[in-house]
Amino acid sequence: MKICFPVATEHGLDSTVYDHFGSASTFMLVDSETEQITTINNRDLHHQHGACNPVGALGGHNVDLIVVGGIGAGAAARLQQVGIRVMKSQAATVRENLNLLKNGAFNQTLSPSCGGHHDHGHSCHQ
Repeated sequence: MKICFPVATEHGLDSTVYDHFGSASTFMLVDSETEQITTINNRDLHHQHGACNPVGALGGHNVDLIVVGGIGAGAAARLQQVGIRVMKSQAATVRENLNLLKNGAFNQTLSPSCGGHHDHGHSCHQ
C-alpha cells in the first residue's frame, strides 16, 4: 500500500507527521511493504484558503492512504471522492504510524479538521 505522510522536514521514517495537509511543504510517500520512500514537494502549497487541490498537490502520484495530523473537510472529501482514504495520525513520526498500521492498532476514523494548528487567523471550515 502507498501511504502519504505530510511533513515539514524530511528525516526519513523519523520525520514528524505535519499538523495540516494543505500547509505541508513535503509529502513522503511510503510503500508499507518495502518501506521505500519517495519524497515530493507539495505542488499546491500556496493555494488560497478553501481552494486546496489535494489531488493536484500529490503531483499525479498514486496514493492509497493519507495519514495526517489535520485536514480541512473539503480537502478530505476531495481525496475520498477519488478513492484515497484519509486517517488521523496516531503518533508523532512516520515510523511510529507505520508500526501502528502494521500491527492493526490504528484508529481508522478521521474527523476532518486542522487539529488546532492552522496559523492563518481563521477557522478550518471549508
